[in-house]
Amino acid sequence: MDEYSRFVDWDKMDVSAQSQDTKELSCTEFQELKQLARQGYWAKNHCLRAKVYHKLISSIPCRTVTPDANVYRDIVVKIVGKRSSSSLPLPEFVDNSLVPTYCLNAEGVGAVRKIILCVANQFPDISFCPALPAVTALLLHYSKDEAECFEQVCRILACNDPSKRLIDQTFLAFESSCMTFGDLVNKYCQAAHKLMVAVSEDVLEVYSDWQRWLFGELPMAYVARVFDVFLVEGYKVLYRVALALLKFFHKVRAGQPMESDSIQQDIRAFVRDIAKSVSPERLLEKAFAIRLFSRKEIHLLQMANEKALQQKGITVKQKRQNVHLAVHAENFKSEIVSVKEMRDIWSWIPERFALCQPLLLFTTLEHGCSLSRFYSHSEGHEPTLLLIKTTAKEVCGAYLSTDWSERRRGGNKLSFFGTGECFVFRLQPEVERYEWVIIKHPELATAGAETENQNHSSPTGSTLCSGSGPPEPSERLSPFLSARHFNLPSKTASMFMAGSSECVIVGGGDGQALYLDADLNHGRTSHCNTFNNQPLCSENFQISVLEVWGFRDTMNG
Repeated sequence: MDEYSRFVDWDKMDVSAQSQDTKELSCTEFQELKQLARQGYWAKNHCLRAKVYHKLISSIPCRTVTPDANVYRDIVVKIVGKRSSSSLPLPEFVDNSLVPTYCLNAEGVGAVRKIILCVANQFPDISFCPALPAVTALLLHYSKDEAECFEQVCRILACNDPSKRLIDQTFLAFESSCMTFGDLVNKYCQAAHKLMVAVSEDVLEVYSDWQRWLFGELPMAYVARVFDVFLVEGYKVLYRVALALLKFFHKVRAGQPMESDSIQQDIRAFVRDIAKSVSPERLLEKAFAIRLFSRKEIHLLQMANEKALQQKGITVKQKRQNVHLAVHAENFKSEIVSVKEMRDIWSWIPERFALCQPLLLFTTLEHGCSLSRFYSHSEGHEPTLLLIKTTAKEVCGAYLSTDWSERRRGGNKLSFFGTGECFVFRLQPEVERYEWVIIKHPELATAGAETENQNHSSPTGSTLCSGSGPPEPSERLSPFLSARHFNLPSKTASMFMAGSSECVIVGGGDGQALYLDADLNHGRTSHCNTFNNQPLCSENFQISVLEVWGFRDTMNG
């Protein structure tokens, strides 16, 4: 067929999908490349795709000494010896990953193992890289020989541009990416996330499969289209496509019984057979329709998750503890929520805190209805969870990202603080979670910035004085979702939680949402855009029980 056909089994390829038209790629501008990649400009021309891959990978900034094709020719005989390539053992760092054939012929299947062993020899610092077999197999498909494929794999692994994340090479990076994916699912695929929580004991274990969906289960025609865009746009594309896969899985399987005893197995089977329901074009269209946060903000979230893992000593692969839903029946007792309800709440919180167990800090039944005691027991803990049960049996609450001591920054004035990771929820009479409107709809940030100079008064519906600006977030918080990354007006940038000697307020933006009196016996709500005009509970209510929970490290006591 062409000079890049040596390892391809054309009998397994859909030749009808391949165009023989002579095409060239002359553009070098990022935006134009981005559009061509998304449109599949080189998807139907095997030779052109090979040339584009070579061009894009050759432009990756790498370490000064990066193994090339000549290195492979020098070491392959010594490393492989006389062993049959098809039976070569793979290094431990691929973690028993699938080695997809991607329509490779017998020579190609064996060559993948040879290349991976040589990569392991040249990159002793790689400790965990389950995506490597799939990436190697795909690149071999578009390589003239093994040495060229080896060089391209090495360039991807040796990328030294700190702003260009490509393939995870340590367990810490991999696990934090799984946590980050879980955070993104929680924000962008709430219906699918709800299903995962309902049918799985450990949601993070399900989400830890996300790279396997892409680099293992996804058919050749699909993964190649994803890789086209990945080489141009980077790691964020992988999150986009995995989120789209989960959305399609939920849409196709909603209301249907599970086909196996494991949701993991069901998702894997769906991805393997995705051609039955979704085309590659439709998958990418769905992926890029998701209003995902910026690359910088996702990077900051990933770093926060890495830090959380490091603090808990989770830096190498170990037998997984069921830490994602760390609410153990024998250790948990609340007068407001059941173990199951607390587990539901735990499934909503950021992944790095889902590694912790709930710790009761304050309850009106034990500590009385004193606002000063509420503060003294809550301060020094970040984040916290507020639970309220009314005399009408309504149950609502809030996840609050910031230490209550931040309220002192406003002096005697009542000033708002908190980050966009805050959210409020209702459990009774029915379950509902409400996110901060500005964070859930990032496009509103621009509109808000445009009105900053036109409106310096307090937000509509509120007679409260806000602070002069949001405080710097604690280093324990993810800078992701910090107000200063959204170019928001100071009056609405950080308005989620506030406290004084007279009251506690949870809400803000376009008006207060939940107001608790100083005696912690009464409260009221107001309907506001912050919570999509839906009431948390009765407009005026009496508090039966109020609890504040902190987050206890499950591994360091």
